[in-house]
Amino acid sequence: MPLPSSGHDVFERILAAPAGVVAVRSEDGGALLEQFRGIARHSGQAVYLWQPGVGLSSLRDAYARVPDAQRLGQALRYMQQSMHFGVYILQELELPLAPTDLALLRQLARANTGQLRRVVLLNAPLALVEQLGELIAFIDSEPELPQRLRLRDGRWLSGQA
Repeated sequence: MPLPSSGHDVFERILAAPAGVVAVRSEDGGALLEQFRGIARHSGQAVYLWQPGVGLSSLRDAYARVPDAQRLGQALRYMQQSMHFGVYILQELELPLAPTDLALLRQLARANTGQLRRVVLLNAPLALVEQLGELIAFIDSEPELPQRLRLRDGRWLSGQA
């Protein structure tokens, strides 16, 4: 049985995150988005992408755009008011954010509603991640290097022993 791709692993970690807002760092954000697009199409899950100038659009249906969600504040209000499951990926965020947008992000991070909703900050500026602080979860999509094992006295030990 093949190992799951990194996109599936990252998506599962996003869904399992304890916070409503998750910061994801990825060296190749475009490839990760394409993997998320495949997950959305295969599973039928509601996964959206917001980009400046483009607005909020569905990853599952390439031509489906959310009306009146071109600006970040509009998209965040849409996410906040949505009564359904959804993963909303925000890409190419630029600082400084408007105070109302930052307040909406904080509210989404604290939201403890019955339905599952995740807002994903893909490769967000470090200053924004620091501003949100402990309210958000952080995921590094790059695989961790395996621990180097050493043989000592007939036992295998990890690098920190």
